[in-house]
Amino acid sequence: MTDIAVEIGSVRLESPVMTASGTAGHGAELGAFQDLSQLGAVVVKSLSAAPWEGNPPPRVHQTSAGMINAVGLQNPGVATWRSSELPELLAAGATVVASIWGRSVDEYRDAAALLEGVDGVAAVEVNVSCPNLESRGDMFAHDPGATAEVIGAAAACGLPLWAKLSPNVTDLTPIARAALDAGAEALTVANTLMGMVIDPETRRPVLGNGGGGLSGPAIRPVAVRAVYDLVSALGPTPIIGVGGVASAEHAVEFLAAGATAIQVGTATFADPRTPTLVSRDLRAWCSRHGVRTISSLTGAAHDTD
Repeated sequence: MTDIAVEIGSVRLESPVMTASGTAGHGAELGAFQDLSQLGAVVVKSLSAAPWEGNPPPRVHQTSAGMINAVGLQNPGVATWRSSELPELLAAGATVVASIWGRSVDEYRDAAALLEGVDGVAAVEVNVSCPNLESRGDMFAHDPGATAEVIGAAAACGLPLWAKLSPNVTDLTPIARAALDAGAEALTVANTLMGMVIDPETRRPVLGNGGGGLSGPAIRPVAVRAVYDLVSALGPTPIIGVGGVASAEHAVEFLAAGATAIQVGTATFADPRTPTLVSRDLRAWCSRHGVRTISSLTGAAHDTD
């Protein structure tokens, strides 16, 4: 049987398949459809230090190859999540990765500090793809210095850090390098692509916030290329590939590009069982192809033999 355990920096996961932040809720919602203990990890929806209401509706709209959303990072705040959502996840046997966000470096530090000493959180994914109020609203993830500041502030949690990066840049390499140099153990590549849908009848954006983030099958080639290019530039690096994964073959694409693990997001809206199905089918794919360890697939597309 194929060994599908992976190591992402200092974190060992029994499966390379996780949920993606923003698509699995804050708690054990997906546990109604699968055994969460069998997933590599449940990455919860991004949390801020204080509760946040998010954007006005409509927030989600289906596109021809995925969906576009502007939920606006609605969340109950770290403290409420710790008391009301985390216990249910842990009772389900889930390996938990908390995701945090903020509008300033101090807000990231505050959110991270609230996770210090919390039992049951394996790692913290730092969502740097947020508007930076200290820099005229530009995303932290668009600037190496701002990204490094946030990762440094997030170290207040005392847990392994994963930096979730944005594909909406000309060159991701210096930003990724800055995140790693600042203390991130791994990179999550990548977040949504910025987009907009306009209703021809009203000639107005369909989302209440105007534009939003595009996810799903349409962005998979972009995310796979981003992973491949980062490994080409940085060498072997702990990377979690995310963007349009809905099958074992999609997971293999990311792994071959250089990812160590993958996350399943938008596909759960069509079938909440998708993370478990991908994990099951990935093991079967490896068996059919004589792959004994999942880690042997990582970076295969870079082999020159």
